[in-house]
Amino acid sequence: MKILVTRPEPGASITAARLTGMGYQPVVAPCLTITRHAPELPENPAAIIVTSSQVIPALPQRYRNTPIFCVGDATAGRLRTAGFNSVISASGDAKDLAALIIAHRQPGSYLLAVGARHGLALAQHLRKAGLTIIRRTLYAATPTRALPPTVRAALQDGSIETALFYSAESARAFIKLNPPNTANVTALALSPAVAAALGDLPWTKIRVALAPTEADLLAYLT
Repeated sequence: MKILVTRPEPGASITAARLTGMGYQPVVAPCLTITRHAPELPENPAAIIVTSSQVIPALPQRYRNTPIFCVGDATAGRLRTAGFNSVISASGDAKDLAALIIAHRQPGSYLLAVGARHGLALAQHLRKAGLTIIRRTLYAATPTRALPPTVRAALQDGSIETALFYSAESARAFIKLNPPNTANVTALALSPAVAAALGDLPWTKIRVALAPTEADLLAYLT
């Protein structure tokens, strides 16, 4: 079975390798291109808040022992692999992350490391809860302009049966590419917000992961 992977790199290749190991044929078509930013970062924040693994390459060495709060377990694993020693995962969504941070409240300022236009509601919520938040944009995600011809052809001829969507932003970018024949494709969405973003296209069905983890998303394939 061919599985369409729409998430940006480096996550797309990681997912593709996992699908190959499961016996599926991944078709990689990232719908977002990541551009790195290099803003001035605080020297010694009390903690760091990470909403996407895309920020990891931009986090400096001096933060290795700084507490880091992140949304999900996959990002937590990548942070630890990158050498960060104090990582706490919310194992959920943005609401779970906010509750975790508030429950572990500590003095000092928090660095909220995000992509362009991301994290605004989270920052506002945490500031209302009395935390000092320094929001910095470490990357931007630009929608892809066109589907690769081979991917469009695979959708058209019906050989792609399932498509994976990890973010609402990727889902919206995919829709703007005017993909053909999605009525014959099952969309697997990481969260209800991702599923809602897919609603403008016809699908065989849209299935939402029981928890916002890749393991739960891919469980629908087994």
